[in-house]
Amino acid sequence: MSQHGVGPRAVTRSVAFLTAGVLAVPALAGCGSEDPSGKPLAGQDIQPAPRDRITDGGTLRWAVDSVPDTLNTFQSDADATTTRVAQAVLPSMFRMDASGRPERNADYLESAKVVDTEPKQVVLYKLNQQAVWSDGREIGAADFAAQWRALSGKDTAYWTARNAGYDRIQKVERGDNALEVRVTFSRPYADWRSLFSPLYPKDVMGTPDSFNDGARKKLKVTAGPFTVKKTDREDGEITLARNPRWWGEPAKLSEIVLRTVPRDKRASELAAGTLDLAEIDPAAARRITVAARPQASGSPLMGPGADRSAADSLESWAVANGSDEDAAEEETVARKKLRKAAVRSARQQQALGGFEVRKSLEPAYTQLALNGAEGPLTDERVRRAVARALDRKELAQVVLKPLGLPAVPVGSHLALSGQAHYADNSGALGGQDTKEAQALLADAGWVRGGPVKEKKKEKAAGPEGGKADDTGEDNKAHDPVDHLAQDGKQYKAPHQGGAPGAYAPRGTAAPANQEAAPLAKNGKPLTLRFVLPSGPGSQTLRTVADRISRMLERVGIGTEISKVSDESYFKDHIASGQYDLALYSWPATAFPATDARPVYAKPVPAADGSLNVEQNYTRVGTDQVDQLFDEAVATLDESESRSLIRKADSRIWAAAGSIPLFQRPQLLAARKNLVNTGAFGFGTPVYEDMGFLKKGAKPASGPSAKGSAAP
Repeated sequence: MSQHGVGPRAVTRSVAFLTAGVLAVPALAGCGSEDPSGKPLAGQDIQPAPRDRITDGGTLRWAVDSVPDTLNTFQSDADATTTRVAQAVLPSMFRMDASGRPERNADYLESAKVVDTEPKQVVLYKLNQQAVWSDGREIGAADFAAQWRALSGKDTAYWTARNAGYDRIQKVERGDNALEVRVTFSRPYADWRSLFSPLYPKDVMGTPDSFNDGARKKLKVTAGPFTVKKTDREDGEITLARNPRWWGEPAKLSEIVLRTVPRDKRASELAAGTLDLAEIDPAAARRITVAARPQASGSPLMGPGADRSAADSLESWAVANGSDEDAAEEETVARKKLRKAAVRSARQQQALGGFEVRKSLEPAYTQLALNGAEGPLTDERVRRAVARALDRKELAQVVLKPLGLPAVPVGSHLALSGQAHYADNSGALGGQDTKEAQALLADAGWVRGGPVKEKKKEKAAGPEGGKADDTGEDNKAHDPVDHLAQDGKQYKAPHQGGAPGAYAPRGTAAPANQEAAPLAKNGKPLTLRFVLPSGPGSQTLRTVADRISRMLERVGIGTEISKVSDESYFKDHIASGQYDLALYSWPATAFPATDARPVYAKPVPAADGSLNVEQNYTRVGTDQVDQLFDEAVATLDESESRSLIRKADSRIWAAAGSIPLFQRPQLLAARKNLVNTGAFGFGTPVYEDMGFLKKGAKPASGPSAKGSAAP
């Protein structure tokens, strides 16, 4: 999980209706004949090539954020690298296609379908007769049963992070032969395709000890195109080797080495020739793009000294050759250092010419989270006003347009364009409308020109009342009330007849000449604490936050930006509710009825008096949304289940606890002769097809031989 991303398993209405608590959800797009799910906004960019053009052998060096603490994806400290290893070495009954929809994995399954619904739902899996574990044992019912028992939640000795779906299974048994597995459910389960992907051997799942510790550092038994050859935590590497017992198309690569490389070091490592594939930030992508251009194309200069003007260079020469010997010596040393750095940068830039940027959109979206547990945002009208103040298209363009990616705002909390459950339900809240936002705020009692009491100095947003950012300063972003709360003075409206707002009846509008005044209520200005990570990898979030602050200022909402360390951002602020506004991401899922429910479930009091929010860090939820999720997960009619999910999404929009903004960009630097890998978008990588082109061979123009084509 990055500091701004976490993973589960991510119509205009009048003020009178809102005040009365009446919510009319608009007609769903899914009710018509046209499929509202659409197509992915960006396809895969993986340099596809048929297998006969790929060299047999070679090592792919792939940058990762860390060597994971565990290789068990069902444990709480599993991370993205855990998932990557599992995809390459373990069975999955279903994989994601290029549209983010589950498809049968033919390497393991001949078929899988619901064969009974009454009196119980029964799913029959027919396994590929060639599918075996690396120790030679056939994959079978014993492995399915062991995984069910471990993840059912009935035995607390298993330290599991999640058991959704497995807790609905009544029994797992052998079918008519060793290749059949019958799974009987105690309750209907629409998302049954989410189960047993990945599937661990019974050696891992069979006992609490083996589950808790047996697969943390190594995987002795696997069943994929690769095996785990070595895990080296000191050097920060995991080596995957070709599996000699693999029954499918043999892996083209001999090895895949997953190397820990910090994101700000990846461009240098690529240039040094120690990496072949790496996810990169926009700055590195620009360097690689410029390096690939012909020198005569007028490419901008990059590296040390590139931003120096002719006047700067002339002044430097003059100082270095001037009469002041001390200044001349200092400047001469600085010029030598700059030349060395420039030569080094030029060499790196030349080396980067052997790479290209492959780009798509991640199966994840960035959202603005509004904490509904305390402060002004407990009022739904204020949350809705924040949402109506935002120009989501502009925010998407700020991030995606410079990268050449489609800048389309996300229209659903529960799926992304192209996925089966997607529909743009943002109409349940409405688009950008300054007047409507101001009317909502006025109805909530926040009006311009109200008296502002002196603001007491508060502790910074950091943990334990510590400093909010690395410099110990809070940054106020376009706060329209800052200059009005000094020396204990109250704002006095020039309009005769008294100041409206704090003492006026609810809904009283501010006088026409008060447009520049702050909003206030009960002597307090409307200012929201906007918490952001301070690390170098979060510049995009900070740019977006600045735009949001400007948009909110236009309707009279002030923001105080608190920058906190990346390490504390999520744990000490988002998860603990110490924020008003925040930006972070949720992954999209093909199974929202299961995976998204804890993200939007209504918080409930725990036995100790605390609030159990699960993963609903906005703390905004409703009984209706919970009920729709419950109905969707128990409905075996896929069309009806999708309709229920879309209704749930409409109500999530209307509650305005979180505002989806844009799908996250996915940028990868890849060696030019590396094929069938890169920016996968929604799709699951096909590891056995990755490799390097044979000398003189050209990549294909279509999709890879295996997997789905991008639209």
